Amino acid sequence: MESEQYLAANLRRAVAEDPRTAELGVRVTVRGDHVMLSGDVACAERRTALEEVLHEAAPELKIFNDVRVTPAGEPEGEEDLR
Repeated sequence: MESEQYLAANLRRAVAEDPRTAELGVRVTVRGDHVMLSGDVACAERRTALEEVLHEAAPELKIFNDVRVTPAGEPEGEEDLR
């Protein structure tokens, strides 16, 4: 079996290159037969897509998705520049 660091790098690349996710800011950590996802995404659909991409890339691993959804909405109010 490939090393955890090598596998994590391959999974990060899969998440970054897949058009469903295209995420660079999500952390992927491999420990034994578990993958931990952490970070922030803009919507719940993206969070779900991350799991799908990882499951396709490494179906034998258990995925723990600790990614938070933090919508990037329009700023409220006016910015006060001084």
